[in-house]
Amino acid sequence: MPTVTTIPVTRTTASRLPDFDPDHIVFGNNPTDHMFTARYSNGSWGEARVEPLHQLTLSPLALCLHYGQTVFEGLKAYRLENGDISIFRPYKHHSRFNKSLDRLCMPEVPEALFMDALHTLVSLDRDWIPARADSSLYLRPFVIATEPRVGVKVSDEYLFMVVALPMSSYYAGNLKVKVETEFVRAVEGGTGAAKCGGNYGAAFYPTQKAKEQGYDQILWTDGKHNEFLEESGTMNLMFLIDGVLITPPLAGSILDGVTRDSLMAIAREMGIVVTERPFSYHELEAALLAGKQVEAFGVGTAAVISPIELIGIGANQYKLPVTDDAVLFQLKRRLQDIRLGRVADPFGWNDIIPAGE
Repeated sequence: MPTVTTIPVTRTTASRLPDFDPDHIVFGNNPTDHMFTARYSNGSWGEARVEPLHQLTLSPLALCLHYGQTVFEGLKAYRLENGDISIFRPYKHHSRFNKSLDRLCMPEVPEALFMDALHTLVSLDRDWIPARADSSLYLRPFVIATEPRVGVKVSDEYLFMVVALPMSSYYAGNLKVKVETEFVRAVEGGTGAAKCGGNYGAAFYPTQKAKEQGYDQILWTDGKHNEFLEESGTMNLMFLIDGVLITPPLAGSILDGVTRDSLMAIAREMGIVVTERPFSYHELEAALLAGKQVEAFGVGTAAVISPIELIGIGANQYKLPVTDDAVLFQLKRRLQDIRLGRVADPFGWNDIIPAGE
């Protein structure tokens, strides 16, 4: 665990914590009291600090506003039953963050700076972490290009920030999803494996069309054949068919999900056969028509595990039973037990901030 010694802290004089209701969390608009910032110029990161949350001042010419150099991450901190705080798999998230930055021609964030930013902010705002098993503190590191210049070029100046928001469940219930065969999210060779703003903006239109049809999300298919399932909005995809866990491979067009990686490790630990391979929606439909035992679910940092109860394929809709003894819930319980310190962490995933720190 890194020792925080280098980041100056300015504490808020008017905490909003007394007005926060942990029993009625609305995710996305209730940030904690503080934020981390650092600036990149002249080839290096500097001016790192944690200070009260406030509005940003950017030039209207800032390159992030015009040419898409925006990259972000999402990870969580949990309150353990012994009072410690755990940040879940921050090193894996840091590695993915830098891969995304590299793909967008943005400067990588050093591991020490990334970890110190997380530790300083989480330690300072630890009282915002709900003491409920279904709640956590969502951490959003991001980098934006800030050089004030209109022109298609790689920026020479950047802002690295981390903000934190309490959260509970991302989706309120089981999901209804539609297999998308007209629009595509990404193609091999594109930015599908990067966690960048453009991927999400481009997905809004077909997702909104699906919602107008009564669906919660889209199951994206590949950009070449519109056949092989890839991911779903904020989540990677997993299917359990006749006891075998199937998930699309990391072929450059989907995100290397940390929850995806964690659940594959847990499934193997539980003796479940795990396979990463191209998975056609035709194969899925054939399994459903044949009456095979099928579980489908999305997995992600925010969503954790979200069961899918209905899949639209063309003009047909298929209902999937979601039972209390489903394997997906066994995987979720095992993951949550590790995250919350209820059981030993055999994988070394939890990065602990002791209660007194």
